[in-house]
Amino acid sequence: MTKGQLEDIISKDVTKFYFRALGHGPKETRVYIVDDMVIIRLKGELLPLEKKLLEGTNGISLVKNIREALHELLTVNLSNIVRKITHHAVISSHSDISTKTGELIQVFILDSNFAKELEKNN
Repeated sequence: MTKGQLEDIISKDVTKFYFRALGHGPKETRVYIVDDMVIIRLKGELLPLEKKLLEGTNGISLVKNIREALHELLTVNLSNIVRKITHHAVISSHSDISTKTGELIQVFILDSNFAKELEKNN
């Protein structure tokens, strides 16, 4: 399977997961396999609650804290999606959201340079 095909499969599975888990998902999902990283870029909007929180004092930190807690809750399932498709263990994951656009970036670090392996096999 090519890198592009794997990126597409991860993208579709992550999007489906968000809709199932939260009842809300991204408008667009892009996945990039770079070295030992799977980078997931979720384009969407902030939730109505998050927009309301941003109106108040400490709104940015509140939204970031909520999304950090959500990442901690969902990271096992998301890591399992990445592991199942790449056949590599996820060593760590990182996440951040833009409080201006609602765009979410997630990075999953794998146990080896998966991109290099894909280059060798294709």
